[in-house]
Amino acid sequence: MTAMAYEIKLDIFEGPLDLLLYLIKKNEVDIYDIPIALITRQYIEYIDAMKSLNLDLAGEYLVLAATLTHIKSRMLLPVSEEDEEEEEDPREELVRQLLEYEAFKEAALGLDRMNILGRDVFGRDHAGEEFEEDEQPIREIGIFELVEAFRRISLDAGQKDLMEIDIEKISLSDRINDIVDELEKRGERTFTDLLGESGNRRRLIYTFLAILELMKLRIIKAYQAVPYGTIRICLAGE
Repeated sequence: MTAMAYEIKLDIFEGPLDLLLYLIKKNEVDIYDIPIALITRQYIEYIDAMKSLNLDLAGEYLVLAATLTHIKSRMLLPVSEEDEEEEEDPREELVRQLLEYEAFKEAALGLDRMNILGRDVFGRDHAGEEFEEDEQPIREIGIFELVEAFRRISLDAGQKDLMEIDIEKISLSDRINDIVDELEKRGERTFTDLLGESGNRRRLIYTFLAILELMKLRIIKAYQAVPYGTIRICLAGE
């Protein structure tokens, strides 16, 4: 049976500068000396990954992609010795925006932590589970870590020849309710546990979109101890 076509629109709650900062930190590069070719390539890969999920990207993402491409092309142009001292680094304005944005973001996060002190504190008494990162500090993660994790899972699922059989009727609201019910019963689940092992790629994507929507609404939170480590998800009030 052929799968029905689907299109999901979901507001992305983290903007293009968040993605850019995430890539800079992920690659551990100096914000004042951004390797523009590398960052541009990875940025466009993320855009393509989010488009493949039928996410309705804000226009600002595409504007920044064009800006990065323009900066990259300018840096590839040869500069004469006479103009070298007067030539402004094409990255300078972007770096200024990033530093300004990061400062405001950190200030906002600081206020948020003051208003809800203790909300995100939770114990390590997870019966029946072992943590491979037990000695590592747990940090909250955002949408881009989830997109990257889901992209890896999707690639693995694609290699297993997922069949899109549209027998089960799926809706985003149903998946949202299912996830909340499961977290209320279990307290905490891993990202892969919530996605499940369904052979239906459509269901896999709807589940992922439901997780993103719940994060946007601050109903759930995602945590990770180390990059590429286990992602754990719980209700925000837990």
